[in-house]
Amino acid sequence: MAQSTSSSPNGHDQEAPSVPTISMDPYSPEVLTEPYPFHHELREAGPVVWLEPYGVWATGRYEQVRAVLADWQTFISGAGTGLVDVRVDHWREPSLLLESDPPEHTAVREIMERILLPPDAFEAIRERFEAKAEALVGSLVSAGSFDAVTDFAEVFPVQAFGDEVGIPQEGRECLLAYADIVFNGQGPRNELFDAATQNAEEIQEWISYSCERENLAPEGLGAQIYEAADEGETTEEQAKMLVRSLLSAGLDTTVSALGSAVHLLATNPDQWEQLRADPSLARPVFEETIRLESPVQQFFRTAAHDTELAGVEIAEDERVMIFFGSANRDPRQWEDPERFDVTRKPSGHLAFGAGIHVCLGQVIARTEGEMLFAALARKVGSIELDGEPQRHLNNSVRRLASLPVRFHAP
Repeated sequence: MAQSTSSSPNGHDQEAPSVPTISMDPYSPEVLTEPYPFHHELREAGPVVWLEPYGVWATGRYEQVRAVLADWQTFISGAGTGLVDVRVDHWREPSLLLESDPPEHTAVREIMERILLPPDAFEAIRERFEAKAEALVGSLVSAGSFDAVTDFAEVFPVQAFGDEVGIPQEGRECLLAYADIVFNGQGPRNELFDAATQNAEEIQEWISYSCERENLAPEGLGAQIYEAADEGETTEEQAKMLVRSLLSAGLDTTVSALGSAVHLLATNPDQWEQLRADPSLARPVFEETIRLESPVQQFFRTAAHDTELAGVEIAEDERVMIFFGSANRDPRQWEDPERFDVTRKPSGHLAFGAGIHVCLGQVIARTEGEMLFAALARKVGSIELDGEPQRHLNNSVRRLASLPVRFHAP
Protein backbone atom coordinates (compact mmCIF):
# COMPACT_ATOMS: atom_id res chain seq x y z
CA MET A 1 0.00 0.00 0.00
CA ALA A 2 1.16 3.52 -0.70
CA GLN A 3 -0.18 6.97 0.08
CA SER A 4 0.24 9.26 -2.88
CA THR A 5 -1.61 11.65 -5.14
CA SER A 6 -3.84 9.58 -7.41
CA SER A 7 -5.83 10.86 -10.34
CA SER A 8 -9.33 9.51 -10.64
CA PRO A 9 -10.59 8.46 -14.10
CA ASN A 10 -12.30 11.80 -14.81
CA GLY A 11 -9.27 13.84 -13.84
CA HIS A 12 -10.25 14.81 -10.30
CA ASP A 13 -7.16 14.61 -8.13
CA GLN A 14 -7.22 13.30 -4.58
CA GLU A 15 -4.48 14.80 -2.43
CA ALA A 16 -2.08 12.63 -0.43
CA PRO A 17 -1.81 11.59 2.32
CA SER A 18 -5.56 11.66 3.08
CA VAL A 19 -6.54 8.93 0.60
CA PRO A 20 -4.58 5.66 0.78
CA THR A 21 -3.84 3.73 -2.41
CA ILE A 22 -3.87 -0.06 -2.60
CA SER A 23 -1.99 -1.74 -5.44
CA MET A 24 -3.03 -5.35 -4.73
CA ASP A 25 -5.38 -6.93 -7.29
CA PRO A 26 -8.54 -8.27 -5.58
CA TYR A 27 -9.20 -10.46 -8.62
CA SER A 28 -5.82 -12.22 -8.48
CA PRO A 29 -5.96 -16.01 -7.89
CA GLU A 30 -4.16 -15.52 -4.58
CA VAL A 31 -6.76 -13.09 -3.23
CA LEU A 32 -9.73 -15.03 -4.61
CA THR A 33 -8.39 -18.18 -2.94
CA GLU A 34 -7.80 -16.49 0.43
CA PRO A 35 -9.27 -12.97 0.47
CA TYR A 36 -9.12 -12.22 4.18
CA PRO A 37 -5.54 -10.89 4.46
CA PHE A 38 -6.40 -8.46 1.64
CA HIS A 39 -9.63 -7.51 3.41
CA HIS A 40 -7.69 -6.77 6.59
CA GLU A 41 -5.32 -4.50 4.68
CA LEU A 42 -8.26 -2.80 2.96
CA ARG A 43 -10.08 -2.07 6.22
CA GLU A 44 -7.00 -0.90 8.07
CA ALA A 45 -5.85 1.39 5.24
CA GLY A 46 -8.88 3.60 5.74
CA PRO A 47 -12.65 3.85 5.34
CA VAL A 48 -12.24 4.55 1.61
CA VAL A 49 -9.20 3.77 -0.55
CA TRP A 50 -8.14 4.16 -4.16
CA LEU A 51 -7.81 0.74 -5.81
CA GLU A 52 -5.01 1.36 -8.24
CA PRO A 53 -5.23 -1.71 -10.54
CA TYR A 54 -8.74 -0.76 -11.70
CA GLY A 55 -8.95 2.98 -11.02
CA VAL A 56 -11.91 2.71 -8.67
CA TRP A 57 -12.72 3.59 -5.09
CA ALA A 58 -13.11 0.77 -2.60
CA THR A 59 -14.36 0.24 0.92
CA GLY A 60 -14.25 -2.81 3.16
CA ARG A 61 -15.56 -1.34 6.40
CA TYR A 62 -19.05 -2.22 7.55
CA GLU A 63 -20.20 1.36 8.17
CA GLN A 64 -19.23 2.62 4.71
CA VAL A 65 -20.43 -0.48 2.83
CA ARG A 66 -23.83 -0.21 4.48
CA ALA A 67 -23.95 3.55 3.81
CA VAL A 68 -23.32 3.02 0.09
CA LEU A 69 -26.00 0.34 -0.11
CA ALA A 70 -28.53 2.51 1.72
CA ASP A 71 -28.06 5.62 -0.46
CA TRP A 72 -29.37 4.47 -3.83
CA GLN A 73 -29.95 8.03 -5.04
CA THR A 74 -26.23 8.80 -4.76
CA PHE A 75 -24.68 5.39 -5.42
CA ILE A 76 -26.69 3.94 -8.28
CA SER A 77 -26.96 0.38 -9.59
CA GLY A 78 -28.15 1.28 -13.08
CA ALA A 79 -24.58 1.56 -14.36
CA GLY A 80 -24.03 -2.07 -13.36
CA THR A 81 -22.95 -3.86 -10.22
CA GLY A 82 -19.70 -5.13 -11.74
CA LEU A 83 -16.43 -3.58 -12.81
CA VAL A 84 -17.73 -2.76 -16.29
CA ASP A 85 -20.22 0.07 -16.82
CA VAL A 86 -23.18 -1.66 -18.51
CA ARG A 87 -24.26 1.65 -20.01
CA VAL A 88 -21.15 1.44 -22.18
CA ASP A 89 -20.33 -2.28 -22.50
CA HIS A 90 -23.34 -4.50 -23.22
CA TRP A 91 -21.86 -8.00 -23.09
CA ARG A 92 -25.30 -9.07 -21.82
CA GLU A 93 -28.62 -7.40 -21.06
CA PRO A 94 -28.50 -5.77 -17.59
CA SER A 95 -30.64 -7.32 -14.87
CA LEU A 96 -33.98 -5.59 -14.39
CA LEU A 97 -33.66 -6.10 -10.64
CA LEU A 98 -29.98 -5.89 -9.79
CA GLU A 99 -28.84 -3.30 -12.32
CA SER A 100 -31.63 -0.76 -12.38
CA ASP A 101 -32.80 2.17 -10.27
CA PRO A 102 -36.21 3.63 -9.40
CA PRO A 103 -38.72 4.09 -10.85
CA GLU A 104 -38.00 1.16 -13.20
CA HIS A 105 -36.58 -0.92 -10.37
CA THR A 106 -39.54 -0.21 -8.09
CA ALA A 107 -42.08 -1.48 -10.60
CA VAL A 108 -40.45 -4.86 -11.20
CA ARG A 109 -39.43 -5.33 -7.57
CA GLU A 110 -43.04 -4.94 -6.44
CA ILE A 111 -44.01 -7.77 -8.77
CA MET A 112 -41.24 -10.03 -7.48
CA GLU A 113 -41.94 -9.24 -3.82
CA ARG A 114 -45.56 -10.25 -4.28
CA ILE A 115 -44.49 -13.55 -5.85
CA LEU A 116 -41.49 -14.44 -3.68
CA LEU A 117 -42.64 -13.13 -0.31
CA PRO A 118 -46.24 -14.30 0.11
CA PRO A 119 -46.62 -15.06 3.85
CA ASP A 120 -49.82 -17.01 3.34
CA ALA A 121 -48.34 -19.31 0.67
CA PHE A 122 -44.78 -19.86 1.85
CA GLU A 123 -45.64 -22.63 4.30
CA ALA A 124 -46.24 -25.00 1.39
CA ILE A 125 -42.74 -24.27 0.05
CA ARG A 126 -41.28 -24.91 3.52
CA GLU A 127 -43.02 -28.28 3.68
CA ARG A 128 -41.72 -29.30 0.26
CA PHE A 129 -38.19 -28.19 1.16
CA GLU A 130 -38.34 -30.08 4.45
CA ALA A 131 -39.40 -33.31 2.77
CA LYS A 132 -36.68 -33.01 0.13
CA ALA A 133 -34.06 -32.17 2.76
CA GLU A 134 -34.97 -35.22 4.85
CA ALA A 135 -34.75 -37.47 1.80
CA LEU A 136 -31.41 -36.06 0.61
CA VAL A 137 -29.71 -36.20 4.01
CA GLY A 138 -31.05 -39.70 4.64
CA SER A 139 -29.59 -40.96 1.36
CA LEU A 140 -26.20 -39.37 2.12
CA VAL A 141 -26.04 -40.93 5.59
CA SER A 142 -26.62 -44.29 3.92
CA ALA A 143 -23.93 -43.53 1.33
CA GLY A 144 -21.38 -42.64 4.00
CA SER A 145 -18.64 -40.96 1.98
CA PHE A 146 -19.58 -38.39 -0.65
CA ASP A 147 -18.78 -34.90 -1.94
CA ALA A 148 -20.61 -32.25 0.07
CA VAL A 149 -20.49 -29.85 -2.88
CA THR A 150 -21.52 -31.94 -5.88
CA ASP A 151 -23.76 -34.39 -3.95
CA PHE A 152 -25.28 -31.99 -1.41
CA ALA A 153 -24.76 -28.23 -1.88
CA GLU A 154 -25.35 -28.30 -5.65
CA VAL A 155 -28.04 -30.96 -5.72
CA PHE A 156 -30.56 -29.37 -3.38
CA PRO A 157 -30.87 -25.86 -4.88
CA VAL A 158 -30.81 -27.15 -8.45
CA GLN A 159 -33.63 -29.57 -7.72
CA ALA A 160 -35.66 -27.87 -4.99
CA PHE A 161 -35.38 -24.28 -6.22
CA GLY A 162 -35.55 -25.37 -9.86
CA ASP A 163 -38.82 -27.14 -9.11
CA GLU A 164 -40.26 -24.05 -7.43
CA VAL A 165 -39.41 -21.85 -10.43
CA GLY A 166 -40.87 -24.55 -12.68
CA ILE A 167 -38.04 -24.94 -15.19
CA PRO A 168 -37.58 -28.13 -17.23
CA GLN A 169 -35.77 -31.03 -15.56
CA GLU A 170 -33.58 -31.84 -18.53
CA GLY A 171 -30.50 -29.65 -18.85
CA ARG A 172 -30.45 -28.24 -15.32
CA GLU A 173 -26.70 -28.83 -15.20
CA CYS A 174 -26.56 -25.57 -17.20
CA LEU A 175 -27.81 -23.58 -14.21
CA LEU A 176 -24.54 -23.49 -12.31
CA ALA A 177 -22.55 -22.90 -15.49
CA TYR A 178 -24.79 -19.92 -16.28
CA ALA A 179 -24.40 -18.48 -12.79
CA ASP A 180 -20.63 -18.88 -13.15
CA ILE A 181 -20.74 -16.80 -16.34
CA VAL A 182 -22.88 -14.07 -14.75
CA PHE A 183 -20.80 -13.70 -11.58
CA ASN A 184 -17.46 -13.90 -13.39
CA GLY A 185 -18.82 -11.17 -15.66
CA GLN A 186 -19.03 -8.86 -12.64
CA GLY A 187 -15.23 -8.71 -12.64
CA PRO A 188 -12.51 -8.11 -15.24
CA ARG A 189 -12.26 -10.00 -18.51
CA ASN A 190 -9.63 -12.33 -17.08
CA GLU A 191 -8.91 -16.04 -17.44
CA LEU A 192 -11.80 -16.94 -15.17
CA PHE A 193 -14.25 -15.04 -17.36
CA ASP A 194 -12.79 -16.59 -20.53
CA ALA A 195 -13.04 -20.11 -19.09
CA ALA A 196 -16.61 -19.59 -17.89
CA THR A 197 -17.79 -18.27 -21.26
CA GLN A 198 -16.28 -21.02 -23.43
CA ASN A 199 -19.67 -22.70 -23.93
CA ALA A 200 -21.69 -19.57 -23.24
CA GLU A 201 -23.81 -19.75 -26.39
CA GLU A 202 -25.08 -23.26 -25.67
CA ILE A 203 -25.73 -22.48 -22.00
CA GLN A 204 -27.54 -19.22 -22.75
CA GLU A 205 -29.70 -20.97 -25.33
CA TRP A 206 -30.88 -23.43 -22.67
CA ILE A 207 -31.50 -20.62 -20.19
CA SER A 208 -33.49 -18.67 -22.79
CA TYR A 209 -35.54 -21.77 -23.64
CA SER A 210 -36.21 -22.55 -19.97
CA CYS A 211 -37.40 -19.01 -19.23
CA GLU A 212 -40.05 -18.99 -21.95
CA ARG A 213 -43.64 -19.18 -20.78
CA GLU A 214 -44.52 -22.39 -22.62
CA ASN A 215 -41.62 -24.29 -21.05
CA LEU A 216 -42.43 -23.41 -17.43
CA ALA A 217 -44.59 -25.47 -15.09
CA PRO A 218 -48.03 -23.82 -14.79
CA GLU A 219 -47.96 -23.48 -10.98
CA GLY A 220 -44.34 -22.37 -10.54
CA LEU A 221 -42.84 -19.01 -9.65
CA GLY A 222 -41.88 -18.45 -13.28
CA ALA A 223 -45.46 -18.83 -14.46
CA GLN A 224 -46.59 -16.34 -11.80
CA ILE A 225 -44.19 -13.76 -13.23
CA TYR A 226 -45.84 -14.16 -16.64
CA GLU A 227 -49.24 -13.64 -14.99
CA ALA A 228 -48.02 -10.15 -14.10
CA ALA A 229 -47.39 -9.59 -17.81
CA ASP A 230 -50.95 -10.74 -18.55
CA GLU A 231 -52.18 -8.09 -16.10
CA GLY A 232 -50.17 -5.40 -17.90
CA GLU A 233 -47.76 -4.84 -15.00
CA THR A 234 -44.78 -5.72 -17.15
CA THR A 235 -44.05 -6.84 -20.70
CA GLU A 236 -43.66 -10.41 -21.94
CA GLU A 237 -39.96 -9.82 -22.61
CA GLN A 238 -39.42 -8.31 -19.18
CA ALA A 239 -41.16 -11.30 -17.59
CA LYS A 240 -38.68 -13.58 -19.33
CA MET A 241 -35.79 -11.47 -18.04
CA LEU A 242 -37.17 -11.63 -14.48
CA VAL A 243 -37.29 -15.42 -14.63
CA ARG A 244 -33.70 -15.32 -15.87
CA SER A 245 -32.74 -13.13 -12.90
CA LEU A 246 -34.14 -15.77 -10.54
CA LEU A 247 -31.99 -18.44 -12.14
CA SER A 248 -28.77 -16.40 -12.18
CA ALA A 249 -28.98 -15.08 -8.61
CA GLY A 250 -30.75 -17.86 -6.74
CA LEU A 251 -28.43 -20.83 -7.11
CA ASP A 252 -24.67 -20.29 -7.03
CA THR A 253 -24.89 -18.18 -3.89
CA THR A 254 -26.94 -20.84 -2.08
CA VAL A 255 -24.53 -23.54 -3.23
CA SER A 256 -21.74 -21.44 -1.73
CA ALA A 257 -23.51 -21.11 1.61
CA LEU A 258 -24.41 -24.79 1.90
CA GLY A 259 -20.91 -26.02 1.06
CA SER A 260 -19.26 -23.53 3.39
CA ALA A 261 -21.59 -24.50 6.24
CA VAL A 262 -20.74 -28.20 5.99
CA HIS A 263 -17.04 -27.33 5.96
CA LEU A 264 -17.40 -25.07 8.99
CA LEU A 265 -19.41 -27.65 10.92
CA ALA A 266 -16.91 -30.38 10.08
CA THR A 267 -13.95 -28.28 11.23
CA ASN A 268 -15.67 -26.87 14.33
CA PRO A 269 -16.97 -29.96 16.14
CA ASP A 270 -18.00 -27.97 19.20
CA GLN A 271 -20.35 -25.91 17.04
CA TRP A 272 -21.65 -29.05 15.34
CA GLU A 273 -22.49 -30.55 18.74
CA GLN A 274 -24.44 -27.42 19.64
CA LEU A 275 -26.50 -27.79 16.47
CA ARG A 276 -27.08 -31.49 17.17
CA ALA A 277 -28.25 -30.71 20.67
CA ASP A 278 -30.57 -27.95 19.45
CA PRO A 279 -31.81 -28.31 15.83
CA SER A 280 -33.53 -24.91 16.18
CA LEU A 281 -30.03 -23.47 15.63
CA ALA A 282 -30.29 -24.50 11.95
CA ARG A 283 -31.27 -21.00 10.87
CA PRO A 284 -28.48 -19.30 12.93
CA VAL A 285 -25.99 -21.76 11.39
CA PHE A 286 -26.97 -20.49 7.94
CA GLU A 287 -26.78 -16.83 9.01
CA GLU A 288 -23.40 -17.22 10.69
CA THR A 289 -22.05 -19.08 7.66
CA ILE A 290 -22.96 -16.35 5.20
CA ARG A 291 -21.58 -13.70 7.54
CA LEU A 292 -18.24 -15.49 7.89
CA GLU A 293 -18.00 -16.82 4.32
CA SER A 294 -20.10 -14.33 2.37
CA PRO A 295 -21.16 -15.95 -0.93
CA VAL A 296 -20.98 -12.69 -2.93
CA GLN A 297 -17.70 -11.09 -1.94
CA GLN A 298 -17.92 -7.75 -3.73
CA PHE A 299 -20.11 -5.62 -5.98
CA PHE A 300 -19.97 -2.06 -7.35
CA ARG A 301 -22.00 1.11 -7.28
CA THR A 302 -21.53 4.30 -9.34
CA ALA A 303 -21.72 7.90 -8.13
CA ALA A 304 -24.73 9.62 -9.68
CA HIS A 305 -23.20 13.04 -8.92
CA ASP A 306 -20.22 14.55 -7.15
CA THR A 307 -20.36 13.38 -3.55
CA GLU A 308 -18.22 12.28 -0.63
CA LEU A 309 -17.87 9.12 1.42
CA ALA A 310 -16.15 9.21 4.81
CA GLY A 311 -14.63 12.57 3.83
CA VAL A 312 -13.30 11.36 0.48
CA GLU A 313 -14.49 13.30 -2.57
CA ILE A 314 -15.96 11.05 -5.26
CA ALA A 315 -16.79 12.50 -8.65
CA GLU A 316 -19.82 11.79 -10.79
CA ASP A 317 -19.58 8.45 -12.68
CA GLU A 318 -16.72 7.15 -10.54
CA ARG A 319 -17.19 3.60 -9.35
CA VAL A 320 -17.07 2.35 -5.77
CA MET A 321 -16.19 -1.27 -5.06
CA ILE A 322 -17.94 -2.52 -1.92
CA PHE A 323 -16.62 -5.64 -0.21
CA PHE A 324 -19.37 -7.60 1.54
CA GLY A 325 -16.95 -10.29 2.65
CA SER A 326 -14.76 -7.70 4.37
CA ALA A 327 -17.63 -5.77 5.97
CA ASN A 328 -19.02 -8.97 7.44
CA ARG A 329 -15.71 -9.56 9.23
CA ASP A 330 -15.11 -5.98 10.31
CA PRO A 331 -14.04 -5.99 13.98
CA ARG A 332 -15.58 -2.53 14.29
CA GLN A 333 -18.94 -4.24 13.91
CA TRP A 334 -18.46 -7.81 15.15
CA GLU A 335 -16.87 -9.22 18.28
CA ASP A 336 -14.25 -11.88 17.45
CA PRO A 337 -15.34 -11.72 13.78
CA GLU A 338 -13.11 -14.57 12.53
CA ARG A 339 -14.79 -17.12 14.82
CA PHE A 340 -17.61 -19.39 13.67
CA ASP A 341 -20.22 -19.17 16.44
CA VAL A 342 -23.65 -20.73 15.84
CA THR A 343 -25.06 -18.91 18.88
CA ARG A 344 -24.06 -15.50 17.52
CA LYS A 345 -26.89 -13.18 16.50
CA PRO A 346 -25.45 -11.77 13.27
CA SER A 347 -28.44 -9.58 12.50
CA GLY A 348 -27.40 -6.81 10.18
CA HIS A 349 -24.87 -8.83 8.19
CA LEU A 350 -24.61 -7.74 4.57
CA ALA A 351 -24.43 -11.12 2.82
CA PHE A 352 -27.78 -10.38 1.17
CA GLY A 353 -26.95 -6.73 0.61
CA ALA A 354 -29.09 -3.94 2.09
CA GLY A 355 -31.36 -1.13 0.97
CA ILE A 356 -33.74 -1.27 -1.97
CA HIS A 357 -31.62 -3.87 -3.79
CA VAL A 358 -31.46 -6.32 -0.89
CA CYS A 359 -31.70 -9.90 -2.17
CA LEU A 360 -35.27 -10.84 -3.01
CA GLY A 361 -34.59 -14.57 -2.79
CA GLN A 362 -33.26 -14.45 0.75
CA VAL A 363 -36.37 -16.05 2.26
CA ILE A 364 -36.05 -19.02 -0.08
CA ALA A 365 -32.30 -19.35 0.51
CA ARG A 366 -32.74 -19.15 4.28
CA THR A 367 -35.47 -21.78 4.17
CA GLU A 368 -33.29 -24.13 2.12
CA GLY A 369 -30.48 -23.76 4.65
CA GLU A 370 -32.74 -24.10 7.66
CA MET A 371 -34.41 -27.28 6.40
CA LEU A 372 -31.11 -28.91 5.42
CA PHE A 373 -29.22 -28.14 8.63
CA ALA A 374 -32.17 -29.19 10.79
CA ALA A 375 -32.21 -32.49 8.88
CA LEU A 376 -28.46 -32.87 9.48
CA ALA A 377 -28.92 -32.27 13.20
CA ARG A 378 -31.58 -34.99 13.40
CA LYS A 379 -30.02 -37.61 11.14
CA VAL A 380 -26.21 -37.23 11.36
CA GLY A 381 -24.02 -38.13 14.32
CA SER A 382 -20.77 -36.58 13.13
CA ILE A 383 -19.25 -34.99 10.03
CA GLU A 384 -15.75 -36.03 9.07
CA LEU A 385 -13.57 -34.55 6.35
CA ASP A 386 -12.64 -37.32 3.92
CA GLY A 387 -10.14 -35.46 1.75
CA GLU A 388 -8.79 -32.02 0.93
CA PRO A 389 -11.34 -29.32 0.05
CA GLN A 390 -10.88 -27.72 -3.37
CA ARG A 391 -11.95 -24.15 -4.08
CA HIS A 392 -13.84 -22.96 -7.15
CA LEU A 393 -12.51 -19.54 -8.16
CA ASN A 394 -14.96 -16.94 -9.42
CA ASN A 395 -14.60 -13.18 -9.75
CA SER A 396 -17.50 -12.49 -7.38
CA VAL A 397 -18.67 -15.65 -5.58
CA ARG A 398 -16.63 -17.50 -2.98
CA ARG A 399 -17.41 -21.19 -2.94
CA LEU A 400 -15.94 -24.66 -2.86
CA ALA A 401 -15.61 -26.93 -5.87
CA SER A 402 -15.20 -30.12 -3.86
CA LEU A 403 -15.54 -31.14 -0.21
CA PRO A 404 -15.09 -34.89 0.43
CA VAL A 405 -16.83 -35.77 3.69
CA ARG A 406 -18.34 -38.69 5.54
CA PHE A 407 -21.61 -38.54 7.46
CA HIS A 408 -21.69 -40.93 10.41
CA ALA A 409 -25.05 -42.11 11.69
CA PRO A 410 -25.88 -41.23 15.32
